[in-house]
Amino acid sequence: MTELLDGLWQASLWLAVGVVLLAVMRPLLVRMGGAGLAYRSWWLLPMLLVALMLPLPQVALLQQVPTLPLKVMPGALDSVAGHSLSWAGLLFALWALGAGICLLRDLRAQRRFERRMGQLTPRTDGSWQASGDPGLPALVGLWCPRIVVGPEFDQQFSAQEQGLILQHERNHRRNGDHWANGALLLMRAAFWFHPLVPWAARRFLRDQELACDARTMAPQPALRGLYASTLLKAQLVHPVAPSVCPWRSQPVLKERIAMLKQSKRKALPWVSGQVLVVGLCVGMGAVAWASQGAVEAGPAGPVMDREIQVDKMPPPSYPKSAIEQRQVGVVNLRVEVDAKGHLTDVQVLSATNPGVFDAVSIAAARSWTYRPAMKNGKPVAAAVKIPITFAMDNTEDTQ
Repeated sequence: MTELLDGLWQASLWLAVGVVLLAVMRPLLVRMGGAGLAYRSWWLLPMLLVALMLPLPQVALLQQVPTLPLKVMPGALDSVAGHSLSWAGLLFALWALGAGICLLRDLRAQRRFERRMGQLTPRTDGSWQASGDPGLPALVGLWCPRIVVGPEFDQQFSAQEQGLILQHERNHRRNGDHWANGALLLMRAAFWFHPLVPWAARRFLRDQELACDARTMAPQPALRGLYASTLLKAQLVHPVAPSVCPWRSQPVLKERIAMLKQSKRKALPWVSGQVLVVGLCVGMGAVAWASQGAVEAGPAGPVMDREIQVDKMPPPSYPKSAIEQRQVGVVNLRVEVDAKGHLTDVQVLSATNPGVFDAVSIAAARSWTYRPAMKNGKPVAAAVKIPITFAMDNTEDTQ
């Protein structure tokens, strides 16, 4: 749970870096490669998130091993526990509640949009005609997206204008923009608390429309004037569902028409634009991946922000034979835990009564639940020394 919260915090920081970088670079990208290049640059954000999930080689920190003592007595109860996770649980519950509310809100908006379309009737041009108009024409759906037009589509637009609109929506479908909108819906839910995500979502959807306009006009530049007048005839005043690719989008109408006028300029060659965007995404992804920090153990041992912690630490059972013979002793365990909090190795360093308490001590260590050590705010692989003292009621702790 703590690991998930740490991951969300780290991802939030890198999302902020990515969004700010895209905002700064967008004018340059538009000038060099047009709206399409600016839209493709949004691949940077998922690349950053994926890079943060890729593991780095982990090296256990063995130079300086902290100790976590445990005393065991005959009849000890499994009540010995580690540190409380109440604060982490509360934060996780708050995040899950916010994500659930955000996701439910968007799904309800999508469902409401689809219900308001009413009955759908197939058309000869491959689209579907709705009996209602909540904001059509649009590409609607995720798994089986359909181009849906309004009930007055034939009366409102000429045949040539209809062709341009349908071609625009087909470009959305061909480019997978509906999948991109679905991914955006999930990101908005996961990072509902992030102050830059709403702006990034709006800018992403605007760039999506601008890029689709550019793809539609690329093979027929002579129709730019007709395309612009068609946009003016269909200003959208309805709220749009989150995973819909609408033809009409009033907030970006002026920008769409302005970009059509700029399409006469020769943009950066397609291959060069791809290389630029791929270089940006891969470069920043590599920086984010490397920021997780490969751990290096110095001769004096690394300084940790937090040592390994044990959340659930039921004591080992006291061997029956040792109780009968009133044997006591100390077993020093060395436990290695990786950056995900998983036990990787447990060894007996020393034992005052070799062979008596070793097996039960190792079995207990394998059943415990660990939280990884932290260095520079990152979880890292490390080791912890756990001396387990087996004592009778009237015995002193064995040193």
